[in-house]
Amino acid sequence: MTHAIVVGVDGSAESRAAADWAAQEAVCRSLPLRLVHAWLWQPVDVPVVQDRETQVQVAKSMLQQVEQDLTDRYPAALVSADVVGDTAVSALLDATRQAEMLVVGSRGHGALLGFLLGSCGLQVISAASCPVIAVRARADHDTPVREEVVVGQQGGSEDSHATLQFAFEAAAARGAVVRVVRAWSLPPVLAYSPASMQLVDSAGGLEPYEKAALDEALAPWRERYPDVPVFGHVEMGSAGQVLLSAAAGAALLVVGRRRRHSPVGSRIGSVAHAALHHARCPVAVIPHG
Repeated sequence: MTHAIVVGVDGSAESRAAADWAAQEAVCRSLPLRLVHAWLWQPVDVPVVQDRETQVQVAKSMLQQVEQDLTDRYPAALVSADVVGDTAVSALLDATRQAEMLVVGSRGHGALLGFLLGSCGLQVISAASCPVIAVRARADHDTPVREEVVVGQQGGSEDSHATLQFAFEAAAARGAVVRVVRAWSLPPVLAYSPASMQLVDSAGGLEPYEKAALDEALAPWRERYPDVPVFGHVEMGSAGQVLLSAAAGAALLVVGRRRRHSPVGSRIGSVAHAALHHARCPVAVIPHG
């Protein structure tokens, strides 16, 4: 069964930008595109007309217009549209169970918008079973975009398997370059041990050790995607800051999110949080672990 790219649509500029990005991705990957608008009838006891059918028709009309616009711009795209009678979070999380990826609109520098208000965006991103891509409405259309997919890598090969796989697939689909970023910092004194220092010394120091770890993680992906140009970038500093700097002007930034729940609610991690709020390019958050 071929999974579709799902995009949440509510008519806002952010959701339309998300739909446009999703349509391009669907064409690149030869996948169907499904537009979803979540709408739930909740009549209230106030002296106004509560015409359910009229509101349903308004929702359908908006969605049909977006569908037609995408079909006109991307004739090769196989587009379908659904108005779902549910809350936004429930509808989108349900859609992710059979989706290749979910695309939503984002303002950047703040909470996700559209029908993902406040904590709703966080709930969707932190609980989705597939990659979630946040796309903002671009105000700087004249700014050139590098055909480059930037992805963060940390830990060993298995720790970054899902994020690297998504990044290489995305780059291969659009004929782009992959820039793999590994940020590192000096370990605290208490973390030093004879065994760890022996590994570092054998590599020639901390930075060569980090470069060797990155090369090891990239080896199977270079072999699997020989036609995708790959650049490794190792830099000392905060992972979030290093990634954001490397992603300036890029086409896509890919970060990971561990599948876990905090006692005080869902969390996406500091790096993903920084990327979603401050990156100017689309951000893909990949669940793993």
